[in-house]
Amino acid sequence: MVIYGVSFDVIGKQPIVLLKTMEGNRFLPIWIGHPEAAAILIKLQGTKLPRPMTHDLLASVLGRFHADVARITVTELKDSTFYATLTLDREGELIDIDSRPSDALALAVRTDAPIFASTALIDENAIEFEREVDDTEEIVDSFRDFLDTVSPDDFLSAEGTPNEIAEAQRLEDEDDEEDDDEDDDLDDLEDEEDDDPDEGRGV
Repeated sequence: MVIYGVSFDVIGKQPIVLLKTMEGNRFLPIWIGHPEAAAILIKLQGTKLPRPMTHDLLASVLGRFHADVARITVTELKDSTFYATLTLDREGELIDIDSRPSDALALAVRTDAPIFASTALIDENAIEFEREVDDTEEIVDSFRDFLDTVSPDDFLSAEGTPNEIAEAQRLEDEDDEEDDDEDDDLDDLEDEEDDDPDEGRGV
């Protein structure tokens, strides 16, 4: 996967890093903290800092110990929390280290390490667009529309994919609008009956 960008959840007031599959239009949104979002953006934007940040320091330490970041893998979503694994390669020995996805991604952009996500995680939680979209704003707007109907807890309790949740919410909103229209029609009919001058007269 690749880091498509970092957005902001206006509902939860929390940054989101958006991962995209190498093929197709599937996106995996991961809620992260503000410091980690800043660390990712600083590197993506090529900003130069006078002193190393925490993830710069970690990358330097790994280099001193002749260890490379072989890959980072976002593995699962459990109890509303994403989990990741940092895989180091030290002289041919692969070492897996438990990590927050935000820290792993901040390190990946500093070491050019490949980013992976488990197939099950993508199948259950990725957002898929039916067509190729080149306009970043259009994708962000669509993603924000989806965020209007969900929260991080929904990924834990939902009995469906994010696309199915959004579609179900859309249908539910349409049903509510139809119910409101029916109630209005019924109210109008009752008003007409109350105004009928022949009401209550015998034939």
